[in-house]
Amino acid sequence: MEDIDEWKRLLYNTEFLADSATDNGRVCSVAGVLLFGNSPKRFLPNAVVDVAVFPGVEKDYNANFRDTATSPLVRLGNEQGDVVAPGIVDQVMNMLQPYVSREELHGAVRIRRWDYPEAAIREALVNAVVHRDYLLSSTSIEVSLYADRLEVVSPGKPPNGINPDRMRAGCRAPRNQLLKDVMRDYGYMEHMGMGIPRKIVKLMEEQVGTTPELMVGEERFSLVLRRSSLRSYEL
Repeated sequence: MEDIDEWKRLLYNTEFLADSATDNGRVCSVAGVLLFGNSPKRFLPNAVVDVAVFPGVEKDYNANFRDTATSPLVRLGNEQGDVVAPGIVDQVMNMLQPYVSREELHGAVRIRRWDYPEAAIREALVNAVVHRDYLLSSTSIEVSLYADRLEVVSPGKPPNGINPDRMRAGCRAPRNQLLKDVMRDYGYMEHMGMGIPRKIVKLMEEQVGTTPELMVGEERFSLVLRRSSLRSYEL
């Protein structure tokens, strides 16, 4: 019992548990549900990522692929250390992989070629799930793949006056510090806040030859990765 009480104190002190509004007990915090919940969508219906792949350069009812990623933010494991559920970023990457990459045979070696740098896609997704405004509960993150671009749209404007120019310079102002800390500890992101300039802008310019677009709209932030040429996404 003492071990359980000590564990609960630790969870409370790290803000994964919060005081209940209805009694004297404690309940899982929003951060705890997002990070480690078996089914975050049950309590936070729009804490998901909607993924769509379109054949052309505009939204189309006849999408080649549609699905929703509903995993917790980090991968879940069992007592043996085996992964029993992927994190939401990994789940989205698995959905996109057949459409943005392909295996090529070079001699006896298979090499996977990506239309966009894999690290740039992953960083865009990590930023979306960590920095979105979870108080805007009526909308979800949208990931849309078109013939000429990949768009990641997350709810909420960047916090604390951060604008696209400051993002490109590596300025940091996290909205959800606890989510950021845990995602960093799990190896999803860097501590220095240089993911956008190093992993997105630099890699896209070097490997694709295009400059990512960072745009702030009404209650949303969009990141666009553009291809150097069109491609029709069909399996």
